[in-house]
Order: sequence, then C-alpha cells, then structure tokens
Amino acid sequence: MNKATPAATPHVWNDVALLSKARRYVEQMQAYDHADWQFAFWSSLALELIARASLARISAVLLADTSEWTQLYFALGHTPTIQKFIPKSIGISEVLTRLQAINQAFEKELRDFCSIHTGMRNAELHSADVPFEDLKASTWLWKFYRSCEVLLASFNVDLKGLLGPAEAEIAKQQINAAKDEAAKAVLGSIKSFKEVWLAKPEKERKKLTQKSQAWASRQKGHIVDCPACSCEALLDGVPIAAPKKMLKEDMIVETQSMAPSQFQYIACGLKMTGLSQLSAAGLGSPFKTTATYNAASHFYPGDDDDGRYEDDNNEPVY
Repeated sequence: MNKATPAATPHVWNDVALLSKARRYVEQMQAYDHADWQFAFWSSLALELIARASLARISAVLLADTSEWTQLYFALGHTPTIQKFIPKSIGISEVLTRLQAINQAFEKELRDFCSIHTGMRNAELHSADVPFEDLKASTWLWKFYRSCEVLLASFNVDLKGLLGPAEAEIAKQQINAAKDEAAKAVLGSIKSFKEVWLAKPEKERKKLTQKSQAWASRQKGHIVDCPACSCEALLDGVPIAAPKKMLKEDMIVETQSMAPSQFQYIACGLKMTGLSQLSAAGLGSPFKTTATYNAASHFYPGDDDDGRYEDDNNEPVY
C-alpha cells in the first residue's frame, strides 16, 4: 500500500486559500439570525478575506507590505532567509483602495461601505465598543451582498457559490429592492429641489446661477445639466481604464475614461453620491477627461513649468 503524500500548504496570500477561509467565516455567519450581532460580526471577517482574495487573484504581490523588500520576495513565492521573518500584508483600507482603482464595478459606494464595515470589526476586537450590537440588517446587508457579488466575479463565483441557493435568492432580492429604493429616493429629492428652486424669485435664481458657474469654472469635474434646475453643474468620477496618450505635434494629449461617482451643484444645493443614485437621475453614463502636456516637459521633467495645460473633463464616452 502506497503511503499518501500530503499536499503542499498553500501560500498564506494565495487567492483560493483566502476565499476558502472566507467561506468558513460565511458558514459561521449563517449560524446566526440576521438580527444577531454575531451575524454582522462574522460578515465583516468574511468580507475582508473576500477583498484580499480578490486582490490576490491579480497577484499576491499586491498584498505585500512594500516597506520591506523581503515581503515582496515572500509574495513572489520565495522563503526569506532572515531570522524571525513574519509575513506582513497591507491594511484593509489600502486593499479596498487598490480594488476600487482596478475593478470598475467596485465603485466608491461599495468601497466606502466595506471600509466602514471592516472598520467596525476593528472596533469590536480592539476596544470596549460594541458596534454590531444594535446594527439593523436593513442598513447594511444588501451592500454586503453586492460587495461580495462584485468581488467574487473575478473567481467566476456567484452569490449562490458563497451563500448557498436559498440565501443567494434572498440576497438578489435585497440588492434589487435597494436599487429601486435608491431610484425612488433620488427622484423624489430632485423633485423637491426643483420645486424649491422654482419658488425663488427670478433675480435670486440668476444670481445663484452666476455664482455657481464661477465656482464650477474653478473646479475639476465633468459639466452636466442639473436635473433639478437645468443649470450647469459638476459631476465627479473615478478612473475605469488606463489613460491613453497621443502625440500631436509638440503636445501630448492624455484621455481617461471615468465612471460617475458624485454630483454637486451649489446653486440649488442638490447633491448625489453613488452610481445607483446617479443612474436613476440619468447621470450614470461614463465620460472622458482630457489633459494636455508639453511633450518636452513630459519626457524631460524638472523644469519650473510642468508643461500642463487646462484639463477638459467634458467629453462623453462613445
């Protein structure tokens, strides 16, 4: 009879191993009722591991603490020979920042939720605070489900593969319901701001519009019409693709595709954050930013003049 040979232990930052551990935490989470504080607590532990697994799916090197070269060496699959070596990975905040920059579906709204939810885990473990004690599932659970759905996509794993068929169906219903509620809320908000705007005297509206236009001209953003008062306003975004550079005569033109993330208009006061709200308001389409550089300054940096000209952030993505 042949003696069984044990399988090699996976790397501590291996993406599949991290996801497998996250599944164990999800099983612990599901042992409790949704209203139980331990359900929320275990979800925060699972969420961090899913985020780390998603980043490691690209490369384990992205998890390494780059303050020490030995960490990069270890992430590449080698064993450092220095004494008392301990693997050190980046904090969850940096993990989420990198994921947002890499994965366009992992929008700012989800990144902010993940940061808050995992931060509550820290407060639970490292202080006398009990942040999960009175946390209502209705305020966070759909965002947890949606975050997991987006982060698991790189593994070709859906919510059913993480939660099981029954809870995955509930999760999808909650995600869809939240989108509908976001649309209803933002459309109601736009209607209210429009009514208040139209109730102002024409002279006051004109003055506020001029003030807002002067403000917008000094800010960076994509210019759009405000859905409440139809005046020019600003739409901020986050990159969704690597910038493209073209050489035109002695100038470099750099364009970058952006996904809308936040709308603001100081004249009527309307503000919206998150792609779900912006899409409901008709402002969810991607756009492009354009920056122009002097070629000489770009290739030979160090001059007093950085060679950069005014940005144009108002190009639609076709």
